Amino acid sequence: MTRLALYARVSTAEQRPEVQLEALRDYAKARGFEVVHEYVDHGISGAKSRRPALDEMLADARRRKFDAIAIAKLDRLGRSLTHLLAITGELEALGVDLVSLDDGIDTSTPAGRLFFQIRASFAEYERTLIVERTRAGIASAQRRGVRFGPPPALTEHSRDRLRRLHRLGKSQREIARVLDVSKTTVAREIGRMGHSSSPAIAAPKPASTPSSEGSLAPTAASG
Repeated sequence: MTRLALYARVSTAEQRPEVQLEALRDYAKARGFEVVHEYVDHGISGAKSRRPALDEMLADARRRKFDAIAIAKLDRLGRSLTHLLAITGELEALGVDLVSLDDGIDTSTPAGRLFFQIRASFAEYERTLIVERTRAGIASAQRRGVRFGPPPALTEHSRDRLRRLHRLGKSQREIARVLDVSKTTVAREIGRMGHSSSPAIAAPKPASTPSSEGSLAPTAASG
């Protein structure tokens, strides 16, 4: 015998879920199904993805406590397409059939299984749109100069200081300590500069002292 779970939801406290439950009970009785539990969310909007009774029912579905779920209408599960697709996708993966009385959906039948195939197509289409919009947004932001990822280790000012220190012959360790960055960062920046193997610029030698006549002093006595 098929084990059936019933789910009903009403959005306001004034509404009564019994109207939905009575139709669901009649369906179960006509089919000879065993109703294992009735899950009711009372006074909760369908726009909310977290609902106590719905969450309990999905948890019991994962525990294989029933074989199918019956609802009065699809919007009882959720008014958001994304949320509805997520729920039906999980039920499909768990092998739990879904029956929606007003929508004429029964996934234990070929027509009902077609619904799941259409659902999967819509889900794939939605994922594709999200990816395309994300890529377009990133490209637009990059054209405006927006940088993605972690902030650079060196600012332009730090790069200028690094170049000056490198030309003065400072070691990578010394430069890293002065700029408060890693030695790896210093080595990478020097590599980009193309000076990783270039010798440091030597300090200029002091000029020779001229003689009183304005010429250089002789280096050796004349013979």
